[in-house]
Amino acid sequence: MTLNRRTFLNNVTALATMGTAGGAIASAGSALAQSGGRMRRIATEEAFAIPEQTEAMREVVENFSGYDPDIYLWEKILAGPVNRPLHDIGEGRIAQMDETGVDMHVLSLTSTGVQMFDADTGTAIAELANDRLAEAVRNHPTRFGGLASFAPQDVTRAVKEIERARTDLKLHGFVVNSHTNGEYLSEEKYWPILEALDALEAPLYIHPRSPGGKHAAAYRADHLEHAIWGYTAETGLHGIKLIMAGIFDRFPNLKIILGHMGENIPFHLYRTDYMYRLTVEMMDRVKLEKRPSDYFRDNFVITTSGVNWHPALKFSVDVLGAENVMWAIDYPYQETPEAVEFMDTAPVSEEQKHLLFHGNAERVFGIEPLI
Repeated sequence: MTLNRRTFLNNVTALATMGTAGGAIASAGSALAQSGGRMRRIATEEAFAIPEQTEAMREVVENFSGYDPDIYLWEKILAGPVNRPLHDIGEGRIAQMDETGVDMHVLSLTSTGVQMFDADTGTAIAELANDRLAEAVRNHPTRFGGLASFAPQDVTRAVKEIERARTDLKLHGFVVNSHTNGEYLSEEKYWPILEALDALEAPLYIHPRSPGGKHAAAYRADHLEHAIWGYTAETGLHGIKLIMAGIFDRFPNLKIILGHMGENIPFHLYRTDYMYRLTVEMMDRVKLEKRPSDYFRDNFVITTSGVNWHPALKFSVDVLGAENVMWAIDYPYQETPEAVEFMDTAPVSEEQKHLLFHGNAERVFGIEPLI
């Protein structure tokens, strides 16, 4: 279960208040011209909600007893100030974007999306949310992009919705909130979902949620289950599982996006490569065609959401290349002005900044460059 957006619970009110108050380089001139003499700014992990999702979650919360970290956060969201900006995918959000100099939000249904519902409810809400999202993108094509939702609880219907959202609704990619009932997309039962994404060349953003399963208690004992550590540990695990299961040898076109500066994976690539090489035979691991780090560079893109820290950005650009990093805010759970200033003042070249701010998002999501 989950509504874990990447932020400290203690700061939810403050963050919500702040939230409301190559070829890419060739398009830099037009982006500058259309943005009042500055670079185009495309934020790539920006949340929205629909009333049907929040009302269904309200019912889940009211019928739940005990403690679950995702239920806990949904209780706060339902009663808190982030509720209003989440539901605004129109003029109010655009006005806030204009105030802070943000040109586009790539929208995704707020975590936990539809993954806490039964399969029928999750599928129905995903379809409805995707229709509303597509309408917002059609109404404001230069201001909003969209990542569609699907319910992994029913793989067959998930594949159908992926095909509909990509081919009929023309949405820019997909989002999943990491594990579903403690299961990961690396498991063979979910391969039809990955196969569909691969065939459609549709990127998948894996957004965090709290750790589940038996090991979750260790996080909860010290209140580490949310953005302070649990989100990164759990979502980074998902990314590594996809690599080590040989998913990208099977689906070479699959593109995965991880937020929060790559969920710590970039900082561990040397050790992952070393230990894979050392143990591939003795532990009977899946034999990969390349090094784990090669898949991360070839099949993953990371975003800066929630990590407005220049040392981490510099390391990620040095290790992955500027072409594999995209700017994000994590609206309305992080502060927009801070995220804008962070990238405005980033210690990177002008060409790299164009890639980070808009060029990579245009390429990865198929967003039309400004003319």
